[in-house]
Amino acid sequence: MATEDQVKKSTTPKVFDSEAADCLVKELRSTFVTGKTKSYEWRSSQLKNLLKMVENSEKQICDALFTDLSKPEMEAFIHEIAMIKNSCKLALKKLKDWMKPEKAKTNIGTFPSSAEVVSEPFGVVLVISAWNYPLLLSVDPVIGAIAAGNAVVLKPSEISPAMSSLLAKLFREYLDDSVIKVVEGAVPETTALLEQKWDKIFYTGNGKVARVVMAAAAKHLTPVVLELGGKSPVLVDSNIDLTVAARRIASGKWGCNNGQACVAPDYIITTKDYAPVLIDSLKHQLVKFFGEDPMNSPDMSRVVSSNHFDRLKRLLDDDKVSGKIIHGGQTDKSSLKISPTILLDVPEDSLIMTEEIFGPLLPIVTVGKIEDGIEFINSRSKPLAAYLFTNKKQLKEQFVNNISAGGVVINDVTLHLMVDTIPFGGVGESGMGSYHGKFSFDAFSHKKAVLYRGFSGDAPARYPPYTPGKLRLLKALLDGSILGIIRALFGFS
Repeated sequence: MATEDQVKKSTTPKVFDSEAADCLVKELRSTFVTGKTKSYEWRSSQLKNLLKMVENSEKQICDALFTDLSKPEMEAFIHEIAMIKNSCKLALKKLKDWMKPEKAKTNIGTFPSSAEVVSEPFGVVLVISAWNYPLLLSVDPVIGAIAAGNAVVLKPSEISPAMSSLLAKLFREYLDDSVIKVVEGAVPETTALLEQKWDKIFYTGNGKVARVVMAAAAKHLTPVVLELGGKSPVLVDSNIDLTVAARRIASGKWGCNNGQACVAPDYIITTKDYAPVLIDSLKHQLVKFFGEDPMNSPDMSRVVSSNHFDRLKRLLDDDKVSGKIIHGGQTDKSSLKISPTILLDVPEDSLIMTEEIFGPLLPIVTVGKIEDGIEFINSRSKPLAAYLFTNKKQLKEQFVNNISAGGVVINDVTLHLMVDTIPFGGVGESGMGSYHGKFSFDAFSHKKAVLYRGFSGDAPARYPPYTPGKLRLLKALLDGSILGIIRALFGFS
């Protein structure tokens, strides 16, 4: 019979510390080196199981998203479940093509030869995800890691605990637990994981934590992908279909997790003359979306936590924005609700214009002429996304050519996330690296160069002793001069 101490020991949860993290990584690495994850059969079977996991667990997923964020079922399906399904299906459809070596041209210096680029898995990789889209931002990178043939550890965000717990449970049930793991927890667990040597780290979150991740990765020269955020601007011209533009902006800001999205419009720039009509149209759309009392609308997500609520309230309570609220501004900490809020002509040095908002607050900045908006955007850190509404061809070209951002969308917002043939990622302060579609496969693959040669065609000119004739031949080869090569070979002057 077990003693009382033995019972206590067996029922006490094991602390996930540096020692446990080290054991986990060693276990995964020992399995990875067997080659288990490299076959097409293993990769495709895990992707099929992942797809089945999402299809079989839709209700559980929606319930978890509602628990964590009060996320409406429609949003949960469109922005998370459907996107994961599509990502899985694309990877399954294209995996064989992605895995094939890419043929590459060779040159006369290696003749006769052939070359190719082989995509090989990095090895044991770490994915640290965010709370605002806790299914999508956790599973989408994992799809890329599996497709590329890696062993992977997922660390979901503790700020969305219901989804974190669900993912840990579902991954154990559906996926290969010997090489695909979930580690739950908060800062101590993340710190323990970051102390280990990984072959790649994929982090989604904010710039402050990204610097910690990058510093930890630097100790082991581990490559990183950082999917961050930033203040994504919307430049609104006057020669547009105002109803459509306002509807798209309002949906992208308040219909996507109530502004808690990395690509949500952070602020609007428009001309002083056009601002009043734009504001009226935005207000009209908000009433259509959420009714006269948005605080009680079932179609609006809540703020994720009291800490984030306090942070957003601090932006509103800043003395520099006093009197600038022209719509909304209602707050209720007990329900973690903040109504859709519009502010006009807030100072550039106010908190709301210097910090990423990540919530339902939308400042509007006015300029003399619309082209001044490009200069305003370029005076600030590079955003994750930049949006323009206009019918002017020249302004579109000017915007695309002069705005450096992770992605640009003309006459809409946020939709570039849904296009899997273009990369999604940031630049500068908004991140590094990209993913989605094949770019996810590439993010977790090392591109290995391979050159093939036989034993024929071994040119004596490449070996010592070096002579003037050999040097002439080398120069002729580099110049690509057929006549020079002939002269060098036959000693003609």
